[in-house]
Amino acid sequence: MANRQPDLDPKVLTIADLLVEGQKNVTLASKEYFNGGAGEMITVRDNEDAYNRYKLRPRVLRDVDGVDMTTSIFGVQVAAPLGFAPSAAHKLAHPDGELATSRAAAKNNIPMCLSSYASMGLEEVKAAGGSNPHAMQITFVRDLEATKEQISRAERAGYHAIFVSVDLPILGKRLNESRNNFSFPAGLEFPNIRCRPTESDTNVHLYSISFCEIGRLTSLDPSITWEKAIPWLRAQTKMEIWLKGIYTPEDVAMAISHGLDGIIISNHGGRQLDGVPATLDALRDCAPVAEGKIAIAIDGGIRRGADLFKAIALGAQFCFIGRVVIWGLAYNGEKGVDLAVKILLDELRQTMMLCGCHSIRDITKGHLSVLQSNGRLSKL
Repeated sequence: MANRQPDLDPKVLTIADLLVEGQKNVTLASKEYFNGGAGEMITVRDNEDAYNRYKLRPRVLRDVDGVDMTTSIFGVQVAAPLGFAPSAAHKLAHPDGELATSRAAAKNNIPMCLSSYASMGLEEVKAAGGSNPHAMQITFVRDLEATKEQISRAERAGYHAIFVSVDLPILGKRLNESRNNFSFPAGLEFPNIRCRPTESDTNVHLYSISFCEIGRLTSLDPSITWEKAIPWLRAQTKMEIWLKGIYTPEDVAMAISHGLDGIIISNHGGRQLDGVPATLDALRDCAPVAEGKIAIAIDGGIRRGADLFKAIALGAQFCFIGRVVIWGLAYNGEKGVDLAVKILLDELRQTMMLCGCHSIRDITKGHLSVLQSNGRLSKL
């Protein structure tokens, strides 16, 4: 048809297509590791389903010529309110690992957060992305020197922020890893964490062990509190400090009172506590508290450009994707990740135009309604 837009890839027209094609190139155990979650994975599913509960309310006869999706994060202008959330072990999906991810982020001028459990060194990942903004995810472990070392390395390498995972006093129970007896393959290393095995662990190496085993050996610290963590973090770095893993208004207020730079509404992709609200629903609850007081972002369940639009309408200033990046890597390395970004941004642009929004600032909750249980649409 004359008015049909050109396809970016003959096999992959949507993120759903990318999932199907990408999973053909990884083992069953790796596929279930990336896509799995805690418990019965109720929250994993609900993170996606939540977006379908909100319906778009287009406004017509608006000037949408030359749509502007640009915004800023960490004080840096970027192409769109989309970035890469931290996710572990990208080399499981493609040999180029996080280097490919970083290059794809830079190509599209969107930020990337690197996981502590990345399979490539944080310095080379940052170098691959050049001046493009990067954040480093950290987790509190009992060996504070290890966390301090990680923060120092990130700051020296030119990272703009740290994302502190605050939902990890203990690892969630991920049943699929137990059922598959999942372990990382020999040769896969984690160069950004310092592991200190006990005497009884002398035969354990940092490769060829499960993620839960890494969690045990690095000794997650369940005693960390607001009063202990925030002053200590500020003493370690001049980078922005964001908390990742908040999903209640009460903790948003705590983050504001402690002077944090930003928060990420996140339930760890449903990989920690099963049964918590979908992040989009939590965002609707939390955004009014954050508005005008602290930067607020979201991750979890984003599969379409319209999902980005809905999250922004509910108050998110930024959206992060995790599994989608992995699917792109598995499909075609850097080109697959680039494809994923372009699909989402093309869909976001189209959604903005069809809803009458010329810029990101034009997107409001007035562009959404919610489908009630009685089948009636209600404005927010």
